[in-house]
Amino acid sequence: MYRVGVVTGTRAEYGLLKPLMEKIEKDCELELCLIVTGAHLEEKFGYTCREIMEDGYSVFYRVPMDLKSDTPEGICVSMGKELTGLAEVYGQAGLDLLFLLGDRYETLVAAIAAMMFRVPIAHLHGGEITEGAVDDAVRHSISKMSALHFTSTENYARRLRQMGEEPERVWNVGALGVENIKRIPYLTRDELCGRYGPLFAEPYILVTYHPVTLEINKAKLQFEEFLRVISRREEYNFIFTYANADMEGDEINRLIDQYVEKHEKACAFKSLGQVGYLSALRYACCVAGNSSSGIIEAPSFHIPTINIGNRQKGRECSGTVVSCGNSEKEIEKAFAYALGKAFIDRCKEYSNPYEGENTSDRIVEVTKAALNRGITIKKSFMDM
Repeated sequence: MYRVGVVTGTRAEYGLLKPLMEKIEKDCELELCLIVTGAHLEEKFGYTCREIMEDGYSVFYRVPMDLKSDTPEGICVSMGKELTGLAEVYGQAGLDLLFLLGDRYETLVAAIAAMMFRVPIAHLHGGEITEGAVDDAVRHSISKMSALHFTSTENYARRLRQMGEEPERVWNVGALGVENIKRIPYLTRDELCGRYGPLFAEPYILVTYHPVTLEINKAKLQFEEFLRVISRREEYNFIFTYANADMEGDEINRLIDQYVEKHEKACAFKSLGQVGYLSALRYACCVAGNSSSGIIEAPSFHIPTINIGNRQKGRECSGTVVSCGNSEKEIEKAFAYALGKAFIDRCKEYSNPYEGENTSDRIVEVTKAALNRGITIKKSFMDM
């Protein structure tokens, strides 16, 4: 039996990883070793480790990061604490493979430690581009440390091969988030209202807005531009989910709290959970902000996404996505276009480029074959 590690540090990442974790746990040749870190262990981000335990998973290891500060210095200190904790975990766990998803700094630390312990890494969502965030460089760095790659589109698979990765290590399987959309038991609208409040009963827009981490000290000004626009959209309720544990994320969350306190047609959540969030997407009139969920998951519901600023710049997009700049005028124009009847009707016709077939099954199948052959972490750089 092969011991397969999965590291999760945020609510969104955990929701994406769930179908893969379920398949690993049920497979007679694999043993799941779950490692929980980052925002999952912080009360100010909802202590979402509780959700993991409520889902029935045994948390093998907890690695606290003490995310007390969102300054560069504070994040570096937290990354150092995580590295120390993972050194102890990897020394005990006896992993044959480690799954990592995406591009966050806590994921980078997990990759660095795994590389030092010679644990092969299987990386999900490599090859993507997000030009406005440090995540872009983090993602590519993790890819170069990884032995297997599972991409969400063929364009991203091609980019990894362009980066010198051997073609036989790269598999385009689609996005796990889209697979979740096909498989979860959704809440009804009445159940949404009962669980999260009456604002879900009327037309609403779902908002997730994160700092653009390569645009230093601009999060507050950029988000205030957005808030001015939505304050005039009185025909909609606004459902906010908090920003990630990124630099300047605390400032955005503070502004969300201030806005909700002054506007009875708005509410905010540290975490809706996977079922809650996807159910909220299902009934939303529109998604607004700069989260990857507006690019990757929302198109499967055939609703408009208003994608603001440079955070997701470079990602492959469905026709349901309307991108705009950060200014009040540009955001206002994007809202007017995206919420027009003509565009809403067209959204019903667009497909989602991130949709794959049996994504988690294919990942497990490829992984088991690689483990049975023997995974080498020695890679050749393939020149184009």
